[in-house]
Amino acid sequence: MSTVLDSPGQPPAHAPEPPPTVPTSRARRFVRGRDDDPGWVRPSLLALLAATGLLYLWDLAASGWANAFYAAAVQAGSQSWEAFFYGSSDAANSITVDKPPASLWVMEIAVRLFGLNSWSLLVPQALMGVATVGVVYLSVRRVAGPGAGLLAGAAMALTPVAVLMFRFDNPDALLVLLMSLAGYATVRAVERASLRWMLGVGVLIGVAFLTKTLQAVLVVPGFALVYLVAAPTTLGRRVLHVLAAGGALLVSAGWWVAVVELVPASWRPYVGGSQTNSVWELIWGYNGLGRLTGDETGSVGGGGGNGGGNWGSTGLTRLFGAEIGGQVAWLLPAALVLLVAGLVTLGRAPRTDLRRAALLTWGSWLLVTGLTFSFMAGIFHAYYTVALAPAIAALVGIGGGLLWQRRGRAWARVVLALTLAGTALWSFVLLDRSADFLPWLRWLVLGAGLVAGLGLLVVDRVGRALTATLLAVGVLAALGGPAAYAVQTAGTAHTGSIPSAGPTVSVGTGFGGGRGGPGGGTPPAGGFGGRAGGAPGQLGTPPGGATAGGAIGRPIGGGGAGGLLNATDPSDEVVATLEEHADSYTWVAAAVGSNTAAGYQLATGDPVMALGGFNGSDPSPTLAQFQELVADGAVHWFIGGGLGMSSDGGSSASAEIAAWVQQNYTAQTVDGVTLYDLSGGAG
Repeated sequence: MSTVLDSPGQPPAHAPEPPPTVPTSRARRFVRGRDDDPGWVRPSLLALLAATGLLYLWDLAASGWANAFYAAAVQAGSQSWEAFFYGSSDAANSITVDKPPASLWVMEIAVRLFGLNSWSLLVPQALMGVATVGVVYLSVRRVAGPGAGLLAGAAMALTPVAVLMFRFDNPDALLVLLMSLAGYATVRAVERASLRWMLGVGVLIGVAFLTKTLQAVLVVPGFALVYLVAAPTTLGRRVLHVLAAGGALLVSAGWWVAVVELVPASWRPYVGGSQTNSVWELIWGYNGLGRLTGDETGSVGGGGGNGGGNWGSTGLTRLFGAEIGGQVAWLLPAALVLLVAGLVTLGRAPRTDLRRAALLTWGSWLLVTGLTFSFMAGIFHAYYTVALAPAIAALVGIGGGLLWQRRGRAWARVVLALTLAGTALWSFVLLDRSADFLPWLRWLVLGAGLVAGLGLLVVDRVGRALTATLLAVGVLAALGGPAAYAVQTAGTAHTGSIPSAGPTVSVGTGFGGGRGGPGGGTPPAGGFGGRAGGAPGQLGTPPGGATAGGAIGRPIGGGGAGGLLNATDPSDEVVATLEEHADSYTWVAAAVGSNTAAGYQLATGDPVMALGGFNGSDPSPTLAQFQELVADGAVHWFIGGGLGMSSDGGSSASAEIAAWVQQNYTAQTVDGVTLYDLSGGAG
């Protein structure tokens, strides 16, 4: 096999398309691809996309609602256009989720079309994954040829955390797709100094901002700098184009923020995740700078630092640790090496060289986002690292393609050989952390990688057949470990708020290093709402443990009603009780914490008020507001047993409400769940 490389800094040459005279010619062109492509290119791409779709769609419904927190919000948005716009947790619009609603909009449209079920929630995520693989392929192919593009696409598709999140209803799937499109658009903009493509970059990042706020803008400085340096036009025009893209970003991200801030608070739901009912606070506090510093008012706590904390030790080794390594880091060392090698290779290329611009585009993404994840002291989960997967895959494809084209030079062969051998050795280490999982695989990967690495040293002296064999063995050695983890992930049901890819791994001591615990560490008994560390859906002790006085994870009101990080699955008897006279009430029930409320809302199909939002620590509603709602007959039941927390300066309103209900209403137990009938007056 050989790699086709377009001219440096120039758009790829395309033969003019033949006139589409009959449908059969279009079909042949779809299968055959570009006229100047080798015959294997388009069939290989179609096979890659089909295999990715199969992997991401296989037994998708096994995860049920997956993340019930977002599933309940999707249910609400499919019932109420107001809930749709704001991203409310319930159709009666008590409080929103703690993210902007862009990712919910996609799922809510699917639910409106096909009804509420696992497939309508999760298929859009899987299709976003297939699209992301295609975008990575196109991005790499444009500067390093189709062979490199296929390698990058396969690396993207088989990243374990990507398999996890493209089968899960979190915002990360849409975020990664939009950021990948923005990376592709940046390279296209640089190619011809195109204002249109730069405006597209701004819009894509803006919509990504409405998916997961400030995480989306981590790539902005690198993308802007690449255009300022490499676009083939005058400096003045480059500056104007970047400013225009910034304006497009502000408009596409800011319109929703402006509407929410300008609408009077009494006319809209409370902004979940904030302490002042402000989306501006949510952006810069709980979902913004607080993630970096660990100072997140109302959250479950930060505290990172090199000494460790609730979310694990920070530092340059964080992404290689027990919790993170098997999620995304299989090709991370190779990506860094090939980034440097690719830049050295192009050291004398002109300023406008498109290949170097592409390396810097994806390299800046990897470095800025990777360093942010490594040192952030606030809330950090292993699945966040899916945002690194496109950059890693693209750098492996581009850097590997550039060196392969120069395999006639001894230094290029040596770098390729050492990179492949090092990748195989690193895969051995990662696989050894889950020693009971396919124990023979780590030895096979190591042996194949070393053999292929030695073969690369003499690849310039062997025939085409042996060269193709060496390439195949090398690719299998590099991707064998993540592929095995990917298949295991796709074959396992995942639920809760902190899912994790791959089999259970060996861990060290401390909260931050193990499977199921955010950021690594020994997982608490029962796991953290997800499959890792326990049976699917089980809940362990939230970060910080349970202490008196309204601390993290303190059960409120008694009963068994889900937890901070996962939802309950109520029995038919409980559901029937909650549904009695449901049409007479705005909310059939209220419960502390969004996940507790979500389980009952999904089971009944009726609004359930999430007191205090996700953590139970938002001041929504206050005790006085809740008393007024009860007096007006808006709430029927209070469900005991929810988990709330009042650390880190968060509101204790949900604990006050629970105490008031316990003091003034009579408890009854229905199939193990404690319920208080708020329509019966004070006891």
